[in-house]
Amino acid sequence: MQFEKIMLTGNHVRLEPLSESHRDGLCQAIADGELWKLFVTLVPHCNDIGAFINNAYSAHRSGDGLAFATIDTVTNKVAGSTRFMKASVPNKRIEIGFTFLGQSFQKTKINTEAKLLMLTHAFETLSFNRVEFLTDYLNTTSRNAILRLGAKQEGIVRNHMVMPDGRVRDSVLFSIIANEWAGVKQNLQSKLA
Repeated sequence: MQFEKIMLTGNHVRLEPLSESHRDGLCQAIADGELWKLFVTLVPHCNDIGAFINNAYSAHRSGDGLAFATIDTVTNKVAGSTRFMKASVPNKRIEIGFTFLGQSFQKTKINTEAKLLMLTHAFETLSFNRVEFLTDYLNTTSRNAILRLGAKQEGIVRNHMVMPDGRVRDSVLFSIIANEWAGVKQNLQSKLA
């Protein structure tokens, strides 16, 4: 399956398919809080943004998913990035991940609405049965944000991956499944109201 390059738009955020035109904005968002220094994430340094964009193109071509630039509709600035990834179309499953927001955009309605738009697309347009989220066990900010979306923690994947600094990371797996979607959607809409 090739994921259609679609734009998802809400009141606070616009998700545009990631492209070279977002390079400078992504670098500004990453610099806002020096996100590459956070040891619990995999945010690229601005020097590596070309490889990040090329990886997104490659993943899209292979049917793995679709990366977005997260645009704040008020300022029209790139706030960060997020993506559909690790798609398993036969199993109607996908992950939402590689999400980061510049520090100025954190704890705003941007992430909540971006996830509402992506989950709506996954469940209502693509008819997936399951959306997964994975984060570093040590990243309590991300874990709490995922729980606030309405996802359920399923477990800890021990020694899941080696981080760039050599630390062996445990990852926490969360999911939202199709029969929970109506309630999760209502909860997200109420948070945005």
